[in-house]
Amino acid sequence: MSAPGTPVVVVTSRSFGSGTARLEEKLTAAGLRVVRGSTTHELAELTPVLADAAAWIAGTAPIAEEHLAAAPHLRIVARYGVGVDSVDLAAAARHGVTVTNTPAANSDAVADLSIALLLAALRGVAAGDRSVRAGSWQTRRGRELGTLSLGVVGLGRIGRGVARRAAGFGTALLGHDPFLDPVVFDVLGIRQVPLPELAAQCDAVTLHAPGGSRVIDEQWLAGARPGLIVVNTARADLVDEHAVADALRDGRLAAYAADTLASEGAGGESPLLAAEFADRVVLTPHLGAQTVEAVDRMGTGAVEAVLDVLAGREPAHPITLPVPTIEEGTP
Repeated sequence: MSAPGTPVVVVTSRSFGSGTARLEEKLTAAGLRVVRGSTTHELAELTPVLADAAAWIAGTAPIAEEHLAAAPHLRIVARYGVGVDSVDLAAAARHGVTVTNTPAANSDAVADLSIALLLAALRGVAAGDRSVRAGSWQTRRGRELGTLSLGVVGLGRIGRGVARRAAGFGTALLGHDPFLDPVVFDVLGIRQVPLPELAAQCDAVTLHAPGGSRVIDEQWLAGARPGLIVVNTARADLVDEHAVADALRDGRLAAYAADTLASEGAGGESPLLAAEFADRVVLTPHLGAQTVEAVDRMGTGAVEAVLDVLAGREPAHPITLPVPTIEEGTP
């Protein structure tokens, strides 16, 4: 039992501590008390635990001014993952709260899933499984990854990881990243292409850009090469799902594969869940960062950041305004 006044670490990440690393033991050994809180960051639920919190290890749910105001002793928000777009960084700065993340911790895991989703879409894996279970062995003809041109939007750690993996198949690589020096494209062996032209020049496009802006919309899809496949393991708001549904319906898109949907937890339903798209849409429930290795790396990075800040040390990965442009996976 922790003594009264023991500093509290609030944990709201779903998968924190579910790997092999003994993360809670590391925190308690440092004299801290771990309290689990709402993974959706419901303010009413979190207010009682935030009142005593010195640190917060957080998942992807929003952290707003109201959350920070409810945590007068809070010194750090340690994002369990890469993206910090869900954190009100200006409010955190006003409250004197350090924000950190764990870059590279889940990069390989998300890159692996991106290739898995691309292959699943190319070869109709999910539809084939359903067909066999229904008693049908009717074949469906796919395409080979090594014969395609793949467009990579966002060439941070994850995007580069996807490019390396695809290169092993012999895939021709095109890319778009407005924040990357053109020389780097040459070093990576990726042809730099403006975003609107990727749709027309690629057989498949995979998204690894930060959230907050639209990449795939009706205008972009209007120029798509027939049979295009889109993969999204980044953020749902990069994609206009209604425009994607229309493009699937009229044949401009052959398939869509994603690890995220705009309607998650919002009480709505994505048009991509319609039965008519069951054989052309492949969806996973935020599996991107869900490997034992990634979970351990993210958790260890978050714990080390908490221990550093509470001990008065500079953490390894503090976030300052303006936020660096980096890709995000879906922990």
